[in-house]
Amino acid sequence: MFAKISSKLSANRQQVCEAVIELAVEISREGREGRRIGTLFTVGDADSVLANSRSLILDPVANHPRELRHIGSENLRGTLKELAQLDGAFIFDDEGYVVAGCRYLDAKASDITMPMGFGSRHLAAASISRITDAVSIVVSES
Repeated sequence: MFAKISSKLSANRQQVCEAVIELAVEISREGREGRRIGTLFTVGDADSVLANSRSLILDPVANHPRELRHIGSENLRGTLKELAQLDGAFIFDDEGYVVAGCRYLDAKASDITMPMGFGSRHLAAASISRITDAVSIVVSES
């Protein structure tokens, strides 16, 4: 499935997606403090995603130096694993920098049909990917 999606992406965005998927798999396997957690990441078209979302809480990644917010940074990966316990999506730009966290994705979902077993996080991911050029990556709690 990823090969089909990634063939439509630029080489840079493909690398960022692969790194975010790797992080998502780690979150899925490890959980936090003995419990399973879910989260949502978007990659690319960050300005459009920001325009179609809003903060749920004070943004925990705001005002940190750009060089510390790259997906390749081990410190960032550990921080995102902790922050994934909070509600909301993390938004990555095409370069692999997280630009915002804990965002409510405010995209129309009434015309999207989801298979049984998928929840609101999946619906939000599908909705934002439909109205922007972002790729959404979901970690389910279940």
